[in-house]
Amino acid sequence: MEQIIPLCYSGIKRSVPLNSDQPEASRDRHRRDPHPRRSGGSRARADLPAPLARPHRDPRRDPSQPARRLDRQRRGPAIRGDLGGTAATLQWLSAGYTLALAVGLLTGGRLGDMFGRKRVLMVGLVGFLAASLACGAAGTIELLLAARVVQGEFAAVMVPQCFGLIRDMFGRDMGKAYALFGPAIGLATIAGPVVAGVLVDADLLGTGWRSIFLINLPLGLAAIVLGAKVLPAGAPTVKGLKLDLGGALLAGAGMCLLLVPLVEGRELGWPAWSVAMLVASVPVLGLFAWTQARRARSGRTALVELSVFKKRSYTSGIAFVVVFFGAVTGFSLAVGLFLQLGLGFGPLQASLAMAAWAVGAFVGSGSSAALAPKLGRGVLHLGLATMTIGLVVLWFQFGASAAPGTWALSPALGVFGIGMGMIFVPLFGIITGDLEDHEVGSASGLLESFQQGASALGVAGLGTVFFSQFAIGSGAAESMGAAQTVTGLTVLLTLVAFLVAFGLPKQAKAEH
Repeated sequence: MEQIIPLCYSGIKRSVPLNSDQPEASRDRHRRDPHPRRSGGSRARADLPAPLARPHRDPRRDPSQPARRLDRQRRGPAIRGDLGGTAATLQWLSAGYTLALAVGLLTGGRLGDMFGRKRVLMVGLVGFLAASLACGAAGTIELLLAARVVQGEFAAVMVPQCFGLIRDMFGRDMGKAYALFGPAIGLATIAGPVVAGVLVDADLLGTGWRSIFLINLPLGLAAIVLGAKVLPAGAPTVKGLKLDLGGALLAGAGMCLLLVPLVEGRELGWPAWSVAMLVASVPVLGLFAWTQARRARSGRTALVELSVFKKRSYTSGIAFVVVFFGAVTGFSLAVGLFLQLGLGFGPLQASLAMAAWAVGAFVGSGSSAALAPKLGRGVLHLGLATMTIGLVVLWFQFGASAAPGTWALSPALGVFGIGMGMIFVPLFGIITGDLEDHEVGSASGLLESFQQGASALGVAGLGTVFFSQFAIGSGAAESMGAAQTVTGLTVLLTLVAFLVAFGLPKQAKAEH
């Protein structure tokens, strides 16, 4: 869903530029020649009008453009066509959700310890479905943004409970549970945009972009019914816990100071306030850690169980998660931008081009379930090595003179997906395997917060690199060069993750 929202919002179709301020002759040139020959990036950008040379400056489109009308006929009303808004709105449709999720995860993990994981999970599911309905029914852009933030908050309530329930229900047999849970995560992570692209293109009952939110309703209702029947009721993990509201506010402030500039900085050219916020996040998060340690020493309930940082599996796992998810999320963004803005693919065509990634992730997750008990930590290295092979092939493809077709990238993306999927299954068991029962909720929320922060950092960092070499509307050649650079950096990050993995235990606890 997160990857398809920008396309729904901007209404981009084929190679029509995003900015209507571009002179008509220039727009005609791009329509006639959507894949110009490769040339120097700086020269290509010098030939562009000023608005396109600075793609972050409010890229408005005239609603009466023929391309916009054709896009509406093909796949229903785009978000911007329905609700209006500015270019910044596009960023915050995804960023608002991500920020709310990252800020709320620490509190969400603690709520499960306080009130019981099943109860909190059910409340989170109901709230998430209500927010999804509000998104699908939103009549203004402001209501949609507000509903997205609420979605993120209730997602933060749900996510930590999933890991805690698996730990409670399966104990030392967690490896078997993650053998199913891992492939499901791998498939859902990459298949989501594929399904969303199909839904938007299908325009079922005239819902258009709204279908990507409304599809949550039948799925969520099924989860509520099944969860009520099969999940154990479970009492609070630790009785007498009280929510550290002061710590929650301090953590929220620190996360906002960190993530807001990461989201907005690249789009606005990294103004001084964004740098100041990043710098300010360090002492605020440091103060949060100090207050948590002080509360623990005084015997009061802390929002975060700092004892988890004494466990090598957990601290090494956090380092691995930061590097791995930062690389994967940033690379995924670059591929999506390349297909949609560089090659001008529509939502369905872009989804089909990335379908092999989803299939590979599912295959890799399944094979990892069989290999992990034998190889232990080695399966992570095998997955990272497989990812690197796919990335190297893609690097050469992006360096070719001809723009690839819909299926040209599929083999390499499939190999990359297999390697990525191999990491999901053993990773969760290794990171949470050594935790005590009272640590699971807090540690799960903290781990997810690190993952969200890493994803935002990956998007900001690799997104900045991509747009430093590609201006919207400049054609396929420049986008291929930008994608090649990002792919090369992803190879380096994958090699860093390969080295960090040596700090993890050789086997998950359940397999010791």
